[in-house]
Amino acid sequence: MDKQVVIEKYTSNWASSFQKEKKLLKDIMSDTVISIEHIGSTSVKGLGAKPILDIIVGVCNLEEVDCFIEPLNNIGYEHVFHKEFPNRRFFRKGVWRAGTHHLHIYKYESEEWNSNILFRDYLRKHPDVRDQYNQLKIELARKYSFDRVGYTEAKAPFITDVIQKAKDEIKCR
Repeated sequence: MDKQVVIEKYTSNWASSFQKEKKLLKDIMSDTVISIEHIGSTSVKGLGAKPILDIIVGVCNLEEVDCFIEPLNNIGYEHVFHKEFPNRRFFRKGVWRAGTHHLHIYKYESEEWNSNILFRDYLRKHPDVRDQYNQLKIELARKYSFDRVGYTEAKAPFITDVIQKAKDEIKCR
């Protein structure tokens, strides 16, 4: 059974934890990394979240990531292969279905990279949408209390809609 889906109130500890983690990752992947960003709900001030730090790393070439599997493992990141996400390398820190950190590595400025950044930035700039998302997450955490996959799938239409709004906003500039 999955660990219970619990949405915690925002804490600035998430931002400081990201800064520490960013330094560790830079030390390991220094020459390969183009950018390391804090994404996901823990990166948006005022947004409640499952207490999992989502980090996105942008690289030129995903094949370069293979040489970091062992060094990342040495600092607690387990490589998790997902055949359904061929454009991403994923690492988890913490136990299965209850990780404390999720590391997503994408080709820098790929569609996946851009969507993650657009979503985060849109929520940061639009407190009303952030608050709608917060309310949705609380409701879904109740409905899918012990079903993380169901919880995640139920959020997807909202996320897709926000990413589209963010893209439309850019086109109008």
